[in-house]
Amino acid sequence: MSRIIVVTGGAGDIGRALCARFLRDGHRVAILDRDAGALDRAVDALGPSENLLPVVADVTDGVSVRGAIAQVEKTLGPIGVLVNNAGGVVSPTLRTTSEDAWLSDIELNLNGAWRCASAVQDGMIARRSGTILNISSVNGFGIYGYPAYSAAKAGLAQLTRFLAVELGAYGIRANAIAPGSVKTQAWKARVEQNPEIFERLKRWYPLGDVCVPEDIAGVAAFLLGPDARMITGVVLPVDGGLSVGSATMAREFCGADF
Repeated sequence: MSRIIVVTGGAGDIGRALCARFLRDGHRVAILDRDAGALDRAVDALGPSENLLPVVADVTDGVSVRGAIAQVEKTLGPIGVLVNNAGGVVSPTLRTTSEDAWLSDIELNLNGAWRCASAVQDGMIARRSGTILNISSVNGFGIYGYPAYSAAKAGLAQLTRFLAVELGAYGIRANAIAPGSVKTQAWKARVEQNPEIFERLKRWYPLGDVCVPEDIAGVAAFLLGPDARMITGVVLPVDGGLSVGSATMAREFCGADF
């Protein structure tokens, strides 16, 4: 069944992969991003489609969010799915995190998702159907650097649970995906400094590999589909087993090779 899906942060690698998958599955997609130039490039990469609507919107601005949602509904129709994908990081440690950096990460990664969910929930309640999918991170339940981002992602997991419980009576589901490392352009500078960075990262993952954006899009497609109709309030790690444990660390602790 075709649905109208809003994807925030759509110009990034994961955002584009989400939009590409949803378009391929026959949905109508509104791709939102605050960077107009990046949004244009994303639309070009996705290719021409009458089912794709680009909208410049900043999730840290309530007026911008409400305007974008109104534009989507006027152009495409009632929104069936919201994917809160917009996110980013600033400072890697507590000591390097200024107050402005802390607040910036919270605004983008947590408050932005709340604004978008608040903007669509009344329509979903009235129609007694809808799905909200939040892109969280394993940083939300482990210590992998970036404290403000991690705190925001932990809050996003709890927001997901609240949405699931409070909106469930109206037929609305809310879930989150928590990726581990994902090969995106966000790693570009570090890869240029150290081309072997992903090979070094892989040794911490039980599956011996890290995600690509299409891995996240595939899980999102499942969670939005009919086979997931009884799944709500879940924060699903898509991390190659990173959050379960590390064979590399286990070998160091017990001195055995397995």
